Amino acid sequence: MTDLHPFIAGLPKAELHVHHVGSASPRIVAELAGRHADSKVPTDPDALADYFTFTDFAHFIEVYLSVVDLVRTPEDVRLLTFEVARDMARQNIRYAELTVTPSSSTSRGIGDRAFMEAIEDARKAAESELGVVLRWIFDIPGEAGLAAAEETARLAVDLRPDGLVGFGLGGPEIGVPRPQFKPYFDRAVAAGLHSVPHAGETTGPETVWDALRELRAERIGHGTSAVRDPELLRYLAEHRVPLEVCPTSNIATRAVATLDEHPIALMVEAGVLVTVNSDDPPMFGTDLNQEYGVAARLLGLDERGVAGLAKNSVEASFLDAAGKKRIAAEIDAYTDAWLAR
Repeated sequence: MTDLHPFIAGLPKAELHVHHVGSASPRIVAELAGRHADSKVPTDPDALADYFTFTDFAHFIEVYLSVVDLVRTPEDVRLLTFEVARDMARQNIRYAELTVTPSSSTSRGIGDRAFMEAIEDARKAAESELGVVLRWIFDIPGEAGLAAAEETARLAVDLRPDGLVGFGLGGPEIGVPRPQFKPYFDRAVAAGLHSVPHAGETTGPETVWDALRELRAERIGHGTSAVRDPELLRYLAEHRVPLEVCPTSNIATRAVATLDEHPIALMVEAGVLVTVNSDDPPMFGTDLNQEYGVAARLLGLDERGVAGLAKNSVEASFLDAAGKKRIAAEIDAYTDAWLAR
């Protein structure tokens, strides 16, 4: 196959499954750790590679929460958010729906309005200074239970910031059944937010069905196990419910054993709308460009095929019609110019 990395690097892209705190670069994590001396997170960026080596999903959650604990002030929130956007700009990401867990910050003493002001200030600066359009998905940290669900729903519905488009559910799936969160998703959907829970990453297809039936999911985060249920695959394809696929993440958290065993090809063969995403990129030693390279290898794609993947994310996004048209046209123009060289 042709080396697609130069093409991918310049390709305009959208990203739909990427976490706010999980996108903090080693430089930013180390800087935050240095501000908070009681943290066990390394202050040396080079040491973070070892720190971000996970034994399983539970260990990943433990490490992830230790980084969450570094974000303690509105200034921390603003710094983190803008620097995430800066890293996105370097990858030619034009639009991103960033999964934010506001209850993790408000429970650590950051005022709810101060939190909203910090992310909104960073969002506006990212668009004006970097050309990156950010939108928010507020997600419930499943491991924190129904109290966190109530807080997330309150923040999303009562204090809804301008950039908020979706309502999600993250964290561990094992021992955290989806149906218990139905009342909170009902409130969010009634307020006009889109439903985008994680499901079927470390549990079976039944979790995806629960997300669809109980949480009214419009997209599924991961959905790795959906390939084990042909009826579910047919439903996802027929109803055009996108899957937010994060290949390297699935290997790092042991949701999938090896990249060669990753089910992305089976999803595509079934006609499911597949998007490619980075999840928690620095923690997994990746970025969106690298994930596109992985997906291209697993799917046997050329430049046109990779451009099609990029357009899938635009189609599956909650961007307005004019914005979708603009980025899709950018992708086509870039691809045509590249192939005409």
